[in-house]
Amino acid sequence: MPRKPLPNGDAPIRLSKPDSLSERIHGDLRARLQRCEIGPDDRLVDTEIAAAYGTSRMPAREALLRLANEGYLVGTTRGFTVPRLTLDDISDIFEVRRLLEPRAAANAARDLDDAARRELTLAIEETRAALADDDAERLIGANIRFRAAWLGAVRNARLATTIARFVDHVQTVRLGTLTDRVTRKVVADGLETLYDAFMRRDPAVAADRMTQFMASAEQAFFKVRKAQLEAERRSPPSTSPSRESTR
Repeated sequence: MPRKPLPNGDAPIRLSKPDSLSERIHGDLRARLQRCEIGPDDRLVDTEIAAAYGTSRMPAREALLRLANEGYLVGTTRGFTVPRLTLDDISDIFEVRRLLEPRAAANAARDLDDAARRELTLAIEETRAALADDDAERLIGANIRFRAAWLGAVRNARLATTIARFVDHVQTVRLGTLTDRVTRKVVADGLETLYDAFMRRDPAVAADRMTQFMASAEQAFFKVRKAQLEAERRSPPSTSPSRESTR
C-alpha cells in the first residue's frame, strides 16, 4: 500500500488553526502516522519538516520531540523515525490495552450522546463498505473513525488519551497485518459486536465484547505478524536507501 510522505514542493502545507504552529505541525504529523503515511523507512528531519510547512526550524523540532516523547517516533543521528516494534513490544501494548479498554468501552456505552451514536453509525457503514470492497486502507480509516467516536464519549480524558496513544503505536504494524483477509474479517466482526453494544448503551456488554475483541484481534495479529517476520528472515536483505521525509 503506497504511503504519502510529506511533499517536496515550493508551496508549504496549509494547516488548520489550533493553538500554535508547533501544535499544528504535531497534530498533522500525528494524523499522518495514524494513517500509516509515514513508515519505518521514512526519516523525519527537522529542517526538511520546517521547509515543508513553511516555518522556521524550532516549531518543527518541538513537534518532532513531542512525538518522540509520546512514543510515536524515536530520535536517531539523522533525524526521527517510526519505532520498529518487536513482538515483545507489541505484546506489552496489547496487555496495557486489555487492562484499559474494556472499562473505557463500558463508560462510553453509558455516556454516548446522539451525535456520537451517529458518528459510530457512519463509521460502521464505512467498515462494511471497506470489507465488501476488500479495501484494507479504507478499513484502517473506518477503524480510526470508529475508535475516535467512542473514545470521544469517555469522560476521563487521560484514559481516552492513553488508549489512543497505545493504539497508535502499533498502527504501522497493523497496516501490514490488515493485508490479510482473515484479519480484516476479525476486525470488522469485532467492530460490529461493539457497535451493537454501544447502540444498546449497555456498559456490561460493551466491556465484555471489548475483551473478546481484544483477544481475537491480538491472536489474529500475532499469527499474521509472525508469518511476516519469518518471511522477512528468509528473504535477502534490501539494499534500498531509507526515504527522506520530504520525498
